[in-house]
Amino acid sequence: MTEEEFYGNNFPRLQLAQTQLTGLFSEYTHLYRDEGSPYTVQSITSRIKAPESMARKLKRRGLEADGSLALTRVHDALGFRAVCSFTSGVYHMAQWIRQRPELEVLLEKDYISRPKENGYRSLHMILRIQEGEAAGLTAELQLRTIAQDFWASLEHQIKYKQEVPKEELIRKELKRCADEIASIDLTMQTIQELLISSSLLK
Repeated sequence: MTEEEFYGNNFPRLQLAQTQLTGLFSEYTHLYRDEGSPYTVQSITSRIKAPESMARKLKRRGLEADGSLALTRVHDALGFRAVCSFTSGVYHMAQWIRQRPELEVLLEKDYISRPKENGYRSLHMILRIQEGEAAGLTAELQLRTIAQDFWASLEHQIKYKQEVPKEELIRKELKRCADEIASIDLTMQTIQELLISSSLLK
């Protein structure tokens, strides 16, 4: 089933919402595109959730696999991921988004300050569009650092494999790597702050 078939008349609105939010987030990246800025965004990607994936999610919640129902009961039919250089950039972009009149923040989950048990770190925001033809639609935004994104990509591959040899050992190693990555993120941000301080003192 195609996205157009699954989401029906709402699919063009989802595309409008995707374009609207892409443009909005691009405003932020242009504000802080200087290589010396601690708030630089490395990349922003987006997707409309595939029908098969959305149908599985609805089924897990005991709901019918219906595209219109998905847009009222599930908030991530439209998803964005912003990869920032530093943890400070993640929180800075989140604060910028909170102040945007075009958006309402429905929910935030901070898995950076409170990581999941498996080591996953990211800041999730559920956003509702307040203006334009896509008003009322929601989207999920995941904000993370380069290192956190690298870890999450690897963990995602393992998560969806049918059979993983030595799975328990691999998951322990992933958790250890997640903790090391958090330490590296903190060190890199400290170095960045020292570089900024040094340039200000010149």
